[in-house]
Amino acid sequence: MQTAYAARYRGATMRRSERAVTTGVNDLLTRLWRLGKPLQWRFLWLVHAKFICGITGVVRDDQGRVLLLRHRLWPPGRQWGFPTGYANKGERHEDTIAREVREETGLTVKAGRLLKVRSGFRYRIEVYYEAVLVGGLDGLTLDPKEVLEARLFNPTDLPDGMPDAHRELAASL
Repeated sequence: MQTAYAARYRGATMRRSERAVTTGVNDLLTRLWRLGKPLQWRFLWLVHAKFICGITGVVRDDQGRVLLLRHRLWPPGRQWGFPTGYANKGERHEDTIAREVREETGLTVKAGRLLKVRSGFRYRIEVYYEAVLVGGLDGLTLDPKEVLEARLFNPTDLPDGMPDAHRELAASL
């Protein structure tokens, strides 16, 4: 009868010849891994899941109001939310939110502290940053392909039609 330990650690129940082969293979893999530093990342990339990063900015003005966008591409009835977009390959997440806000609204923001990271739908990671609106709404120019409306809201008076994750984040600030 196998013990719980042996069941968990197969090496405890291997014959000497099996252990020798396994040890030899493991040693070879270890040596190859250490020699192949330039290839390690490619190997990891091949065998692991690929993710896209959705970056959201909780943008506030100097009066504490939050910037919300009514997104054209979001489901009807749930179109209000924080500025959001996907990180480009090699782009810092803080730069992503500044770029997305600029592309969608023409406004300038300065990214602040990391607020939250969570797994998203399938192969997506959602990253939330605090950001500060620089210069107010003076340069507001909406990208009509993505944004229907942009407004500043008091965190206690948010519109209906916000994703739960965005509403929860606003309530936690």
